[in-house]
This record gives sequence, C-alpha cells and structure tokens, in this order.
Amino acid sequence: MLFNSLNFAIFLPIVFILYWFVAKNNVKFQNVLLLIASYFFYACWDWRFMFLLMFSTLLDYVTGLKMQNAENQKGKRFWFWLSIITNLGFLAVFKYYNFFAESFTKVVSQIGWEISPMLINVILPVGISFYTFHGLSYVIDIYNNKIKAEKNIIDYAVFVSFFPLLVAGPIERATHLLPQIKKERKFDYTKSVDGLRQILWGLFKKIVIADSCAEYVNLTFNSSIEVSGIDLLIGAFFFSFQIYGDFSGYSDIALGTARLFGIDLLRNFAFPYFSRDIAEFWRRWHISLSSWFKDYLYIPLGGSKGGNWMRIRNTFIIFIVSGFWHGANWTFIAWGILNALFIMPSILFKSNRNNIEIVAKGKYLPSLKDFIQISITFTLVTFLWIFFRAENITHAFNYIYNIFSISFFTIPTILSKRLALLITFLMFIEWVGRDEQYAIAKIGLQWNKIMRWSFYLAIAYTVMLHFGSKEEFIYFQF
Repeated sequence: MLFNSLNFAIFLPIVFILYWFVAKNNVKFQNVLLLIASYFFYACWDWRFMFLLMFSTLLDYVTGLKMQNAENQKGKRFWFWLSIITNLGFLAVFKYYNFFAESFTKVVSQIGWEISPMLINVILPVGISFYTFHGLSYVIDIYNNKIKAEKNIIDYAVFVSFFPLLVAGPIERATHLLPQIKKERKFDYTKSVDGLRQILWGLFKKIVIADSCAEYVNLTFNSSIEVSGIDLLIGAFFFSFQIYGDFSGYSDIALGTARLFGIDLLRNFAFPYFSRDIAEFWRRWHISLSSWFKDYLYIPLGGSKGGNWMRIRNTFIIFIVSGFWHGANWTFIAWGILNALFIMPSILFKSNRNNIEIVAKGKYLPSLKDFIQISITFTLVTFLWIFFRAENITHAFNYIYNIFSISFFTIPTILSKRLALLITFLMFIEWVGRDEQYAIAKIGLQWNKIMRWSFYLAIAYTVMLHFGSKEEFIYFQF
C-alpha cells in the first residue's frame, strides 16, 4: 500500500476513526489496533513475507528477555549473538546472497575457474533493512544495559512494525518510541492538524516534485549514450531533486501520519540541500540512519579518539557499510567510498563541526560565502547521486564521461519550464521554513483564514493535478 495511493487515502481515515472513537483512550486497545493495521498495511505488499516480520519481532522479543534474565555474562552473550547473527543472516540471504555469489564467480573466472553459482530467485522483502535495524538497536541497547527488555509483546511488536515507518523509516530507537507506545494517548487537535500539514507537504514533494523529475531522470539515465552532455547534467540535477522529494516526502508523510495517532517519530531530514559542506549534509540527510551508524558502529569502533588513522579508518568503514546497506551493487559501495573521500578534509582538519547552526539564521538571504558553499556542496552531492542512480559502475563512469563531451555545448532538450518553476517554489518554501521541523510548519499560521486556506488548497490542488502515476518510493528497494 503506497502513501500516494487511493487505498491509503481510504485506509488512514478508517484506522484514525477506530483509534480515537472506538478504542478511545484505552492504550491497550489502541496498540492492538495499531498492530493489526500495521500487519494489514504490510500484507498489502506481499503477505508471504509476513512470517519474516513476525519471526524477526518474536526473535528479538524473546532474546531481549533472555538477555535480561541471564544468570551470567556468557548466557547473555549467547542470546545477544543469536539475535544479531539470525537477523543479519536473513538480511544477507534476501538482500546480498546473489550479489556475493555473482561477484565470487567473476573473481574466480579471472583465474580460469568456471563455476555456476546457485542463485535465489526471490523478491526483496520490502522494509527488511529498516525493521531489522529497529530490532538490532533494541537488542544492542539491552545488551549494553541502556534499556530494560519489554515484557509486553504487543507493545514491542508495534514498536517494530508501526505502519508509518515500517517500510522506509525513519529508523526508530526503543528509547524514543517504546515509552510513547506504552503511555496513555489523548486526541490533540492541534497536533493532528500539524500532522495533516506535514502529510500535505510530503505529498507535494513526492507526487509533484519527485514523480515529475522521474520522467526526465529515467530518460537521461536509460539513454545516456544518445542524450547530449547538457541534458545528462540536467538529468543528474533532476535526480537530486527526485530522490530528495521522494525520500524526504515519505518521511514527512510518515511523521505526519504518526502525529495523527499522538506519536512523534524521529526527524529524518533537516533541509540538507542548504548544507555548506558534506559533513553538514550528512547531519541533515537520512538523520536516523546516520545517527544509527554513529551510535552502533562508529563509536564502538573507537570513534575519533585514536588520532587521524582511527578517524580515517572509522569514517571509511561507516560510509562503506552505509553504501552497502542501501543495496547489493558496487555502485552503492563506490558511492559510500566517494562520500568518505569528500568528507575526509573536514575530518582531518577537524572542521566537520563548523556548520552546526541553520544557514543564514534570522536572515532573509544567505551571505555570498554561504551561497557559494551551498552551491558547491549541492554540486558535489549531485555528482555522488550519479553513482547511486546508475545501474552499474560502468554506467556511472560512462554517464559522467558523456556529460563532458562536445555535446555539452548544445541546447538542452529536456529542460521543463514547468518543472523548473515547481522546483523553484519547493526550494523557496523550504528556505523560508528552514527554521522549523518541516517547511510549512509555521508558514501561513499568522495569515488570515482566507489566505491560509488558499495556500493549503493551492498545494492540494497541485498535488491532485499530478496524482495518478503512483510511483513507488525509491527507498522501498532498500
């Protein structure tokens, strides 16, 4: 079930009404309802993978209790590693087995050995990387004595499978979400209206921006040999806005939907395209994943305490693992390595914390220095996105090579004035609202009712005009 579908437009109000008007303030009943709704939501994708979600949930629930009740450290360690190995084993089989098998075959063929690996022909279970990371953080936190194991299996199952975040995040922590699931929740009109505003903006970014960009992105990346250099460059920039509109749009819809049920999810985006360097970009893009790798990989590896060598090694490890998390393709690994290389100067010179505050805070326009830094960072990020979007490494290098061909100095053919205006509107609104949790959180609240509703209706009308393609969200494949 897609957020940008008619089915979800029917599903959400039904769950909302049952949640607040039937379950009312009975938190146990509300949680049972959320769990049923979440499993139904997931089953709409492919009911055959429900067993995997349920098994992963039950495994971590049981191992959490076993670790907490273990009589000694050895027993605790046993249950910990049982959960870690099993979870990562499922992820490896469904997501990475074919990649490793095919890569091994290519390597041994170079020395004259010809083998025919047995590949598995199965689709990737949607959301497996996200709900696996939910469970891993829970188990790791129990092992490190940061939290107590949850005894109520319904509450824990809702934490893992809460439908707004189930298939594409944000990646939640038990310390943040479980207390909200367990406590009594009462309907808050202001919070619900705020959630609807965020949903509206998320739909605009997904349906109007991302799906419109997708048409031109597919054209340039699928026909990169025939397309001119200038069009390839424009296609790369369009992909930057496609993936931002697609993924941050999903996150906005997820956070807004959760707020309708009285639950606050972790923020996942903080206007990353206004970043002044790569380090700032990664503090603002896919925040829940970046912080997950920081807390559960970078810091346990020693963080930056061991001098330059430690910082270099750990930075490359987390970016390579982050790239591999995104998919079983060498393009993602290359994307991770390049990100590590681009961020390395700020790591070595310890300037990665220079840009903490919001750019041009309290000002209408950025300074010339800020504008140049934002432009350079956005261009570098766009270059990196080429590897993210390309089918393979050869495709990525050919795409970049063809940008700098003589055809670069021709008149572009894919530039859309309508889409350029829509992107300009997006970035203008995001700039104006960059101090808030999402762009239109406060825009219009001080206007009179007619102006405010005209603004919201104009956005809704634009969404309806572009509604129909129902493109899947890019991050569903991860």
